[in-house]
Parts: sequence; C-alpha cells; structure tokens
Amino acid sequence: MTYHPWRDYRLSSMMLGTVQLGLPYGIANHAGQPDYEEARAIVKTALDGGVNCFDTAATYGSSEEVLGRVLADLGVAERVVVVTKIQPLRSDELADETLAFRGIEASVAESRRRLGLDCLPVVLFHREVEARYLSALEPLQARGWVRYIGVSCDNRPGPAGQFAATPGVAALQIPANLLDPRHCQGGSLSAAAAHEVAVFIRSVFLQGLLLMPEEAVPAALQAVIPVRRQLSVLAEEAGMTLAELAVRYVLGLQGVTSALLGAETAAQVQESLRFFNHGALNVEVQAALEKIVPRLPETLLTPSLWQTVT
Repeated sequence: MTYHPWRDYRLSSMMLGTVQLGLPYGIANHAGQPDYEEARAIVKTALDGGVNCFDTAATYGSSEEVLGRVLADLGVAERVVVVTKIQPLRSDELADETLAFRGIEASVAESRRRLGLDCLPVVLFHREVEARYLSALEPLQARGWVRYIGVSCDNRPGPAGQFAATPGVAALQIPANLLDPRHCQGGSLSAAAAHEVAVFIRSVFLQGLLLMPEEAVPAALQAVIPVRRQLSVLAEEAGMTLAELAVRYVLGLQGVTSALLGAETAAQVQESLRFFNHGALNVEVQAALEKIVPRLPETLLTPSLWQTVT
C-alpha cells in the first residue's frame, strides 16, 4: 500500500468508501447492506491491508453510526482519518445565511456524535451549491470540532478548479474513471496540485456500470458496452482484469491523494488491496487506453442523470 503525505496526515492510496455500510448502494449492488459483523470484517480487512482513511457522509443511511461503532470496537478511532460530509441544506437554509450556519453546525455536531469523534479530520460540503457557506466551518475549526474542510464536487471541472484555489479549502472529492476524464482534461487536478489540495477520487467503477454483466446494463446505458469490451481486451492483454485496470488508471492521475473504493464483503476489500499494491499503470497501457475511450455523453457518465434515461 502506497502512502501519500498530505498536511499532517499520511493517507493511504486506498480510501475505503463506507456508503455500503449504511444502505444498499450502487447500480450493481445485489447483496444489499451488510450486517454489523460483515461491516466489521470489511473495515478490519482494510485496516490490516494498510488503509487508514475512510469516507462516509451524513446522508449515507446508518454509515456514520456503523463506522463509528466499528472503529471504536477495533480501538482505532483516533488513529485513522475519517472524511465525512455535511447534511445537504434545506431550501430555506440555503437561502438564509443564519439558518445555513445553524444547519451546518448541527450537521457537524451529529456527525461527531455518530462517529464518536471529538474532532472530525476532514469535513466536506456534499454539494457544490452549499460551499458558498465555507466560512461557517471556520468557527468549528477554531472550536476543535473540524480539522480540514473541503468540497465534494460534481462532474464539471470548472468549479472544482475554483474551489482548489479558494483559501481554506484543503481537500476535494471528485469523480473520475476510465470512461470519464473530464476533471483530468479540465484542469481540476492540476489546480489542486498547484494549491496543495488533497484529491480524493470517487466513482472509480462508475457506480458499478464499468463492471456489471452486459445483460444487466440498463438499455439506455448500453452505449458503454462496446467501449467496455475494448477496455477488457486491453486489460487481458496487460495481464489484468478490467477492475484492476480501472483502479490502476486512477492511481496514475496527477496529484491524486487517495482513491475511494467501497465494498459489500471483506473479500472485495482484499481484491481491491491487491490492485492498489500493483501501483499505477505503465505508460504503454496508459497510452493504449486513452486511444480507446471516446468522448461519451454526459447522460452516460453522470449517475444523477441516469434516472432521466433509464
């Protein structure tokens, strides 16, 4: 497992996403939400493999509670880095600064309680629109409730680059994968590197669309299948699976601090650790895959839009 220095934390290249611990998640999820014992095994397997950072959010069902309980049970709560996200603001809160500040403070307080942490290592705004209230987290930092702050960004590279240059922003979470290079090509990663902002990559498997059986791909998303087939051939020629190709691709992106992978079982974590331990792709494979992937429509690359096409 590779470690990346960042501020006063030395984060592992793999960050365990824990949304699956709190609710059934992902287009390819058929196992449902794991029970507590499986959740504990998932986290322990990650820890044993060198993972020291975990992603969750106030909106991920019972994820914060489950993760907090597991970390306390394993006695590692103060030795790992938890990245969580603020509860999205209601429309009335979003429109009123006083209400917004109250809502943000209440969300942070609840996350501290659920996770069992006095100080949350990293807190992100879950939606870009709410990052106008970044200053609401400053008094919570001064109070010792929050260490670092940042933004979970959508697929548009422009705002992410602007957030990277915003004083006080220490981390960005952005989507990127084999099929979606928009942030890579749009300057988000270079902007983050220039300002020493940590980058956490999510959607490595495009919520499972990259890997699910062809017959299970919804009709409106089947335009990805020919590209997947070509990528699978490339992966086989390089001696790896498509899943490994996807992971090792994001590890080679500029300035990536950690890449998020979720899991429904401990066995999935073990497989992910193996991919990470193999490191980034070599330049020949990287160049070959860049020739394969065409420019795909946003409706295929943005999960929030899938409901409009399925």
